Amino acid sequence: MENNLDVLNYSELIKKYSWILEKDHYCILSPDSDGLLCGLLMSYYLNWKVVGYYDGKILIKDKKTELNDCIFLDMEIFRDFIRSAGHHIVIYSQRLIPELWTNLNQCIQPNLLRGYYGQTHFKTKYPLGMIHLLIGILNNRIEIQIGMESICPLLFTDGTFKNLFNYPENCLSWLHYLGADNKSSALHKIFFNECYTITSLMIALKELFKVIGQDDYSDKIKISTREGKIDGLQKENSVDTPYPGFYFCFDRFNNYQQTFFSLFCQFRIEALLPLPN
Repeated sequence: MENNLDVLNYSELIKKYSWILEKDHYCILSPDSDGLLCGLLMSYYLNWKVVGYYDGKILIKDKKTELNDCIFLDMEIFRDFIRSAGHHIVIYSQRLIPELWTNLNQCIQPNLLRGYYGQTHFKTKYPLGMIHLLIGILNNRIEIQIGMESICPLLFTDGTFKNLFNYPENCLSWLHYLGADNKSSALHKIFFNECYTITSLMIALKELFKVIGQDDYSDKIKISTREGKIDGLQKENSVDTPYPGFYFCFDRFNNYQQTFFSLFCQFRIEALLPLPN
């Protein structure tokens, strides 16, 4: 029998983090394609509402929404009152776990679920996107439809297609962990489909890159500088609005960024603030 390090027990995960399948939550996304895809998935299947973005330095959100009511997707939030879901290496060594590590008790984190740490497991860390884990979770309760047109964007995000060919052994291990090798899984159509040969996948990705632009494959939306200052946002001081807000400078986005981001610009950015202690 396989243990919980070999195959993810979705039932136990859903029992512990029941909010991940609840409807009508507010969410804050990382400003890149993985975060936006997560927002698309959760808004379509569970009617979640995107109310902000956070890049680890600058948090922008709808002023009317309380942080405690938000779920952060594609990032880990080290606050015990915040729910989040991320997939990065967050512990260097099992022997150096901080005293306040319980602050991540409300965070869905594949490396932590599998007991992976930077010092000993960096080469075998989670190699996929947050969107793939969310698809796996939702698919345990909801039928997720994966169309052919979805496969290339889902392989492109977070450099997943590069990892598949650069680290095949690790990727296969994690795909097995997520149950993607099971034909009933929605992930099976993404990673084990018979639609794409290696050649046809390269051609399909080439067509996707044409949409992105030849010189800039970045899928990140810049909202701050390295120093943590606001960037890519234009302040608005219109007398027609009840309070000043900000809007994104679309002329600074490449085609790929505009395509994804245009799906999520229905709310005004009415607050810029650091994450509270």
